[in-house]
Amino acid sequence: MPERPVAMFAMTAENVTRIFPPDALARLRESVDIDLSLAADDFTDPRVRARLADTEILITGWGCPVLDAGMLDAAPRLRAVLHAAGSVKSFATPAVWERGIVVSSAAAANALPVAEYTLAMILLAGKDVFAHRERLRTERTFPYGEILPGLGNFGRRVGVVGASRIGRRLIELLRPFDLAVSLADPYVDAAGAAALGVPLLPLDDLLAGSDIVTIHAPETPETRHLIGRRELALMPTGSVLINTARGSLIDHDALVDELRAERISAILDVTDPEPLPVDSPLHDLPNAFITPHLAGSQGNEVARLGLTVLAEAERLLSGGELEFRIDLKGLERAA
Repeated sequence: MPERPVAMFAMTAENVTRIFPPDALARLRESVDIDLSLAADDFTDPRVRARLADTEILITGWGCPVLDAGMLDAAPRLRAVLHAAGSVKSFATPAVWERGIVVSSAAAANALPVAEYTLAMILLAGKDVFAHRERLRTERTFPYGEILPGLGNFGRRVGVVGASRIGRRLIELLRPFDLAVSLADPYVDAAGAAALGVPLLPLDDLLAGSDIVTIHAPETPETRHLIGRRELALMPTGSVLINTARGSLIDHDALVDELRAERISAILDVTDPEPLPVDSPLHDLPNAFITPHLAGSQGNEVARLGLTVLAEAERLLSGGELEFRIDLKGLERAA
């Protein structure tokens, strides 16, 4: 059997067994020499430091420490970082790419549950499920047999803000439904939008012409409060705003004012700050449906991240191209 390259986990220990169930770990050990009892959440640990000296492949996940110049000096043989989660922004410094180390992420696998969550929320919002549930809880009766005006998903206008991995996956999932989907993204041209099968609109036009707006843009200095007071005012009365991206993309003070006026509704899986303060008015507003940042991979879904990394490791070791390689330039515009 050919000598296997040395690999190491860099994440919290509990995440190793969550992301890599026993069969996945067995498959991983066929490809690399990895100590299943060692997960680095501190690169200054003597045991971790000793292993770093020989490590060629770092398998990272939630809880990975920062990969800075000092850490990289301790890992002279490191040639690949395979991330079993979404964004690498919190730990991968430019020094990683400057040293020619290839980086891959399972962000595409993590995009699927977020897109699925968003699809579910769009369809439920089109039926005004959340408002009618609140009425039923309060009144304990409902107009059985009546056709309720204003409900339904036939021809409902859905605006997608951001052609990120999640935004693109969502557009795919929306295709079977009788919805009118449009896109706003400054980095996509008309041809790119046509390839996705949706019209491209300026953000203001998308906000003004959508019944449901869902945000899938990255968190950057330019996108902070992308949806502010002016933008919220453009949304039609009765429309719904969904955010599964980052809380900072919405001006929460302005959103609270719109919700208190009962002009629009909001479905938020992310907030700013996160978690919300216990006294935030968003907790009590009936037209704010808030979930605790659970749209991304949860429970059995995290195994999909591990399988993605396994496939990337096998491609790497067979001399193939990584399917989910990340370059430094693209990282600037990624979530």
